[in-house]
Amino acid sequence: MIKKRFVTLVVALLIGGVLHAGDVATFVNLGFSEDSRVFMFGQYGVETESGAAYADLFTVDVPANRFVDSGVHRYRPERVVEATQDGKGALFTLLRRHSELAERHSIDHLETGRILYFALNETEPKSRLSFRDHETDRRYDLRLHQSRRGSGESLRARFHITLEATDSSGRTREHTIGLPEFDRDGVKRYRIAQVYLSPDERSLVILVEMERPTDRGTAVRYMVETARVH
Repeated sequence: MIKKRFVTLVVALLIGGVLHAGDVATFVNLGFSEDSRVFMFGQYGVETESGAAYADLFTVDVPANRFVDSGVHRYRPERVVEATQDGKGALFTLLRRHSELAERHSIDHLETGRILYFALNETEPKSRLSFRDHETDRRYDLRLHQSRRGSGESLRARFHITLEATDSSGRTREHTIGLPEFDRDGVKRYRIAQVYLSPDERSLVILVEMERPTDRGTAVRYMVETARVH
């Protein structure tokens, strides 16, 4: 029995090492406000090069597709964490330090919306996503437009998303989401990772991965784009 448990533990650690290889942040959906107009999310991880934990906390005005006032907070403790730690403690620290932010915007951590799309095992970002919400009989068609230029220290990339939202009656609304002319330094490419429908079913939250090359591989961080679609 002891030998079997030891083998199970080794396998679990090996799988965990594969899943967390590279500096890939973990995204956390922290919920919407009571009126679905504000969305909070975080990310955390351990930097591959330094071995230090990190965490970011973001609070977004959903209809405006921008951060609320004082809606971005970061935590970068200097101490190196143990090899078996994943850095979530840094996010817990941020949440404790800025608990008034969630209270001010009436964030309900149980109201995380309904997930409509989740990217799984994709080697290349999809330029087009089409899916139906079977609960509301609405259809969504998203196109990811991206380009990059430069290399090394001059590498930068931009993106935007065009969206068609069609309701159950067949009426379609078109949206352009993001900043088509804005370059982000150090970014190699973007990927739509997840799409959420807000609790009031009027808005989409689109989770976007930003992939950055590093000296020791690739780092992945997250941002969101939001749109009022109904």
